[in-house]
Amino acid sequence: MIEIRQLSKSYAGKSALRNIDLCLPQGEIVGLFGENGAGKTTLMKCILNFLPHRGEILLDGESITSKNIARLSFATSEHSFFPNLTAQAHRDFYASHFPRFLDRRFQGLMEFFELPMHKALHGFSTGQKNQFEVILALSQGADYILMDEPFAGNDIFNREDFYKVLLGILEPNETILLSTHLIEEVSGFIGRALLLRHGSLVGDVSMAQLEETGQDLVGYIKQTWQYRPDRVGRALDELSGKEE
Repeated sequence: MIEIRQLSKSYAGKSALRNIDLCLPQGEIVGLFGENGAGKTTLMKCILNFLPHRGEILLDGESITSKNIARLSFATSEHSFFPNLTAQAHRDFYASHFPRFLDRRFQGLMEFFELPMHKALHGFSTGQKNQFEVILALSQGADYILMDEPFAGNDIFNREDFYKVLLGILEPNETILLSTHLIEEVSGFIGRALLLRHGSLVGDVSMAQLEETGQDLVGYIKQTWQYRPDRVGRALDELSGKEE
């Protein structure tokens, strides 16, 4: 289990995360939602110990260090691989550095998405690069797989295929924390939703709870964020007034 206690993070005196308390047990698929700048990426990078922060983050009761970081993997559209190496070279590198590397999963996902094994990554399209980064994260052998907008540049058909494949390959001990703006697309795929707003955790609900109340995820998010459907009309009225 990942336990987050009173996590706070600031950049140049500006608060990015405020007193986050959160538990992530193994075996969950969790969606992380929030507007741009809500703190989603910052939260993930704090969990991975990429950023200094206040508060405590524990993995099965221990701080996250070089001794247990291999139990976490990260997929991001920032492309954190070696662009001049081939997919095969990446496979060899990961297999030599991660004892739990899942070679059968790696090979199967490469074939499913029809990615070339012997082509340098800089020659991949943006969508292919994102697919490959997700494949690496899923094949590392980690218990916790963090994904930050992993589907950027992929068409809807590839995304739908990926959701189905992911549900079919995950082991009971594997947890996914998925940050995305594709709320409606993933609502049938996740089991739990976390909502960040202005750096604070403002919502934490299971999809089963929403189903019991007859509410969909988009409606829950709008209600929690106190979304005002008239804001566009008001803004247009003000803009029109200024132009007159």
